[in-house]
Amino acid sequence: MKMAAIQMVSETSVERNLVQADQLLEQAARQGAELAVLPEYFCLMGLQDTDKLMVQEQFGSGPIQDFLRQSAKQYGMWIVGGTLPLATADSNRARNSSLVFDPTGQCVARYDKIHLFRFENGTERYDESSVLERGAHPVTFDLASIDGNTYRIGLSICYDLRFPELYRQLHSDVLLVPSAFTFTTGQAHWEILLRARAIENLAYVLASAQGGLHENNRKTWGHSMIIGPWGQILAEQAQGNGVVMAEVIQEALQTARKRLPALDHAVL
Repeated sequence: MKMAAIQMVSETSVERNLVQADQLLEQAARQGAELAVLPEYFCLMGLQDTDKLMVQEQFGSGPIQDFLRQSAKQYGMWIVGGTLPLATADSNRARNSSLVFDPTGQCVARYDKIHLFRFENGTERYDESSVLERGAHPVTFDLASIDGNTYRIGLSICYDLRFPELYRQLHSDVLLVPSAFTFTTGQAHWEILLRARAIENLAYVLASAQGGLHENNRKTWGHSMIIGPWGQILAEQAQGNGVVMAEVIQEALQTARKRLPALDHAVL
């Protein structure tokens, strides 16, 4: 199964970001991707945190969801919409949500980010809880591939990467990590955490990232990558817009898990 990690440098305009995302999804489809994953906040990197509240949508309707639905149908791909803000009962809080659309345009899964990022080092400060409401439940979906295999896909978002217990609960063949890692934390921890999650779970990891200098002067680390179940980097792009492609091979999963049956040995 071919899959694509979409890397973007999202702007402050939803409309421009959707145009950019469409171009990259089309490129992924031309290269034969069955599954394409957009990065966290693909639809908007605002000038301030509260900007995302201005474009939040009710689950099931809205221009961002319409774009994802139509793109999945148009390109005949499974599309994971990075994240977009979905409305909650509290008008001052949204959910940072990852939606999965199958090739018919149906939304088949929704994951709301459980772990909300907070970081301060004297020059940078982030606190997602100021405008976001955390999710509560791990989510997976099954993808029946044209290769004849069905793969369990586990959903996560960015800061979730630091919580390995979440990934153990997913019991998945492929782990998705749409992200907008800061340059500071990404430079220090991004690759090692992604490879650790792949190794621990003997699973493929697809990490689609924001990668570059944004209009709001935030700099994201990028380095979108796809990692194999033995922890090897299969494909990567450092910065800028792009499509990172690799193939999930069922035999590679089976070989790794037979060679090292650590998943069968877990007792907690």
